Amino acid sequence: MDDELARRLLGVLERVEPWLPPTPVEVDWNRDVAALWQRHMLGGHLTPVPPRDALRLDDLLGIERQKQALVDNTRAFLRGYPANHALLWGARGGGKSSLVRALLNDLAGEGLRLVQVDRHDLAGLPVLVERLRREPHRFVVYCDDLSFEGHDDAYKALKSVLDGTLTGPPENVLLYATSNRRHLLPESMSDNDDSRLVGEELHHGDAVEEKISLSDRFGLWLGFRPFDQATYLEACAHWVNWLGDDGDWNDEARGEAIRYATLRGGRSGRVAWQFACQWVGRLRLEA
Repeated sequence: MDDELARRLLGVLERVEPWLPPTPVEVDWNRDVAALWQRHMLGGHLTPVPPRDALRLDDLLGIERQKQALVDNTRAFLRGYPANHALLWGARGGGKSSLVRALLNDLAGEGLRLVQVDRHDLAGLPVLVERLRREPHRFVVYCDDLSFEGHDDAYKALKSVLDGTLTGPPENVLLYATSNRRHLLPESMSDNDDSRLVGEELHHGDAVEEKISLSDRFGLWLGFRPFDQATYLEACAHWVNWLGDDGDWNDEARGEAIRYATLRGGRSGRVAWQFACQWVGRLRLEA
């Protein structure tokens, strides 16, 4: 009977084992400065990751106001002063994600630790936050390219952690998010059907209030706009020199950069970087 029971238990384990998450690599926050949060059926685990690149804040041009505001907010948080959750929203390729990466590279030495959470793992955000509450370090929990569809309930976990529970987020955790949408949820004309004028005041309907309520819980809003041509060319020159040599940026490169942006239908830091990769790569092949 004991052999039969052992055989059956072994069979159960063989069937269950493929569904179990892999054994996580332990994060050492004294050594690791960034990690990914991955949710699974038993909760979730943190996986340490090295910084993606050596991007610094000084490399990001055309967003001086946004840089200074986010650095000031983050430094206040690292020193134990009051600080706000931050929403970086606006034009695609405007430098929102790059700013967060550069922030980590510049401020990791001051104690900043970053945990990135994918939108699909936001349901496990309360579990993550409670885990970080017990750590002695200070964390920015970061969600990139955040947006929700109208039927998507994942945003409720984010709302709850931001400002919806009795305890709120712990003192050592801030949430930063980037999005192309200011209010994170899609907006339609029908949302305004219930809006009305009371005297001279506009009162929004429930649909609008629900969509505003999520982004309203971020205390720091930073908007990003498309570059004008002068700023775009300045960024092109910076990245060409960064990837190549000082002589690689010249009148010919300037003309090609303008044509490149015209073909792409816009000017941004991302387009400037992509042009620099193409231009320097072509020069090296020709050489």
